[in-house]
Amino acid sequence: MFSDIKEDIQVVFEKDPAARSSLEVILTYSGLHAVWAHRLAHKLFKRNWLFLARLISQISRFFTGIEIHPGAQIGKRFFIDHGMGVVIGETCIIGNDVTLYQGVTLGGTGKEKGKRHPTLEDHVLVATGAKVLGNITIGKNSKVGAGSVVLQNVPPNATVVGIPGRVAVQDGVKVGCELDHRDLPDPVADKFREMHDEMIKMREELERLKKGSEV
Repeated sequence: MFSDIKEDIQVVFEKDPAARSSLEVILTYSGLHAVWAHRLAHKLFKRNWLFLARLISQISRFFTGIEIHPGAQIGKRFFIDHGMGVVIGETCIIGNDVTLYQGVTLGGTGKEKGKRHPTLEDHVLVATGAKVLGNITIGKNSKVGAGSVVLQNVPPNATVVGIPGRVAVQDGVKVGCELDHRDLPDPVADKFREMHDEMIKMREELERLKKGSEV
């Protein structure tokens, strides 16, 4: 157990340049607290102490802002950076050396039973606000871009971006699209364009009504 804790602290130093001391990491890193609480909850879950396991996970959620179902299977050197708003579902399987950022959801689609949450293989990184949904697999060494929504399997050594997620880089080679934030969907801009088009239509209608009243 102590070797695991030491390894967890070392991972923080490797992945977060803001970490200054072991004491700071132990006392202030909510992602680390959530992982430690999950390990205890998961052990209880496997022994069929379901209520106590869920209670521990909910207490952890209250203090850390990170929700990990006690049934989720998580490998070694798992790192949650910042962490607020992270949700990990019951049937998730997470490999070794995986990194998640704040606002990530590893959830279900609501249409599946049994294994209904994602599998993340070793060395996967999921960036801020990304949603990985359903019984899909994110292959080894792959990255999911910030804000992406991934609904299909991702091959190893790939970078996925967009809504819905599409492979932009595979084995270091660009695939079919430029990895450019300007190409990502912008629902706010789309709504403004709709409003602008409606205003033009209203103006044209008012002009017609004016001409009709003058006649």
